[in-house]
Amino acid sequence: MHRTYFRTFTTTAVMVLVSFLLIGAAFGFASRQVFVSETRESMMTNSREISRMAVAYAAEGDLRSLELRMTLSTIGASTNQHIFIVNPSGYIITCSDSAVFCEHIGKRLDRSVTALLPESGTITSLGTLGGFYASEHYTVISALTDDDALLGHLFVSKDTGTALSIWETIVPLFFLISLIVLFLALIFSYASSKYFAKPLRDMADAARRFGRGELDVRVESTDSSDEIGELTEAFNSMANSLEQSETKRREFIANVSHELKTPMTTISGFADGILDGTIPPESEKKYLQIISSETKRLARLVRSMLELSRLQAKDRATLLKSSFDISEQLRLTLITFADKIDQKHLDVEFNVPEEEIKVLGDVDAITQVIYNLLDNAIKFSRENSPLTISLWKDSKKAYVSVRNCGSTIPEAEIPLLFDRFHKSDRSRSQDRDGVGLGLYIVKTILNNHGEDIAVTSRQGVTDFVFTLALKP
Repeated sequence: MHRTYFRTFTTTAVMVLVSFLLIGAAFGFASRQVFVSETRESMMTNSREISRMAVAYAAEGDLRSLELRMTLSTIGASTNQHIFIVNPSGYIITCSDSAVFCEHIGKRLDRSVTALLPESGTITSLGTLGGFYASEHYTVISALTDDDALLGHLFVSKDTGTALSIWETIVPLFFLISLIVLFLALIFSYASSKYFAKPLRDMADAARRFGRGELDVRVESTDSSDEIGELTEAFNSMANSLEQSETKRREFIANVSHELKTPMTTISGFADGILDGTIPPESEKKYLQIISSETKRLARLVRSMLELSRLQAKDRATLLKSSFDISEQLRLTLITFADKIDQKHLDVEFNVPEEEIKVLGDVDAITQVIYNLLDNAIKFSRENSPLTISLWKDSKKAYVSVRNCGSTIPEAEIPLLFDRFHKSDRSRSQDRDGVGLGLYIVKTILNNHGEDIAVTSRQGVTDFVFTLALKP
């Protein structure tokens, strides 16, 4: 986990750093171009303004006037530009230098420069102006004309190194600040990633402990509604389900072992007693009947287990594809209990409509539900008591009720009635033939159909009510 996290963080850091360098390089290049472009535009603007002013001075006097020179000196100092004017012959007649005796005045430009001077308009030059400057300068050269007469040329120059000095100062500062911000961002990212990855590490550790059989392990909840919080909640929910499944599996194995142990011990003990002569010949028939009864009980248990497997293998969509008349199934199932009802002299109240009531579901499975509930009700009814079967419906559901009169089921025991192999104390003495799976099968079938069953037991009257979906 730590190696994977470190590799992920390193890859992310490298990608961020490369992205930063690319963006920084693009910014540096673009900002340099913008800075140079703005410098050139500023020089061109200055050149146009000074050209108009110089022409005005030429119309009123002389381009060599001290006032013009002082004006050029002020402009040059404020803009960090070197400005001078040459006559048509290429001699410098005024300059922006502040020195009284300027070394440039009276100096003639190199012929390579004068040969390129325009008769009108403006040109630009990048270089030393034929050795006039010691370093490379960017120069804007404008022709000074008055009524098409050439008065001279204006030179506005700026050292390229000086022009970029401000940019060269700003860019390293930008990169320094950006590196500091990047470093702080990486530290914050590392710390926050470790914090947010903690639930994942906890889940990985919990999963390993699950694999070792520690089913009570849970991941601490994060009190957040983001994806990590949802994953933690889902993991804990899964852990609860697994623990409950394992608990039920162990209970199931223990219950099956218990249910099998008793009849098998009885069968083995009586069979050995007959074989070794412990049981006298005149009593063999009695004990053989007990062996036969216990064998049948084992067979019923196996059949019930197979029935459970078959029911749990069916999906709900398949079960709800078919429909049948629940009224008819209630009548047919009740007829099969005629002998048992007569033996207990029960008074049957059959409150079922004569018309068809079509419901959705597997007819065999729902018949099994009715059979188990009737069998259970008859078994625990008092003699000469009423047995009531009722059916009614609303707009969406049909309701089936099976009610009998007998002993009251304790309220604390009602939630346990549908558990596998559950038998109340009162039923153990009366129900030696049962295997404790009847109501569990009922609950399983109804759950598979998406339906509910409820139980009430008050003052000796016990009522089971289950629902079925009506056919549209």
